[in-house]
Amino acid sequence: MAENIDERQETKDGSNSSSEQAKFEQDVLNAAQEAMNSDASASEAIDESSAETKEGDAENSAEQSAEEKPTSPADEAAKETDAKSAEIEALKVALAEANNRHLRLMAEFDNFRRRSAKEQLELIETANGKLLEKLSEVQDNFERAFAAENKAQDLEAFEKGMQMIYNQFAKVLTDAGLEQIDPTGKEFDPNLHEALMQQPSETIPEGHVVTVFQKGYKLKNKILKTAKVIVSSGK
Repeated sequence: MAENIDERQETKDGSNSSSEQAKFEQDVLNAAQEAMNSDASASEAIDESSAETKEGDAENSAEQSAEEKPTSPADEAAKETDAKSAEIEALKVALAEANNRHLRLMAEFDNFRRRSAKEQLELIETANGKLLEKLSEVQDNFERAFAAENKAQDLEAFEKGMQMIYNQFAKVLTDAGLEQIDPTGKEFDPNLHEALMQQPSETIPEGHVVTVFQKGYKLKNKILKTAKVIVSSGK
């Protein structure tokens, strides 16, 4: 009987051990299943992230390829044509502006030339008017000298009157800037003198003026008339 009890006890202990081992094995299986499920989720997340990364790289690569895509000869020719057209238009505008400035300058110069010519003419007329006014006084004195009531038998008085009128006339010309050229005894200068002939002279050296046939005149530094002279040929 005791042996039966022991056998039942061993049977019971064996049954308990089998249950515990089955439970342990189940727990191990469950843990393994959860670990496998966790690995699968992580793998899917990595795959999704990798797919997104690949898509982004593909888009960036496509954009970069589009940016780095070389232009065709037709596009370059079109760009060059547009650039030349713009340059031509700019040159046309610049040319038009230059023509306008040229026309304005020509018009201003023409007006300036006309004003200058008019002012110069007025200046000459004014100067001539003053000179003629003084010369008219000389003419008046001549007319008075030749008037019938002023005729006298005294030739000396008449000569004195003529000398006064001459001095008045010479002063008018001198005041106007006229200067006589009287080269008597001076060296002959072809720029100022006109030689009519040569003659020997005991007192005048060779190449010098012996006689002035007609005096010359100059206005300021401008020669109006050369003096006509006779030049010495020496002894």
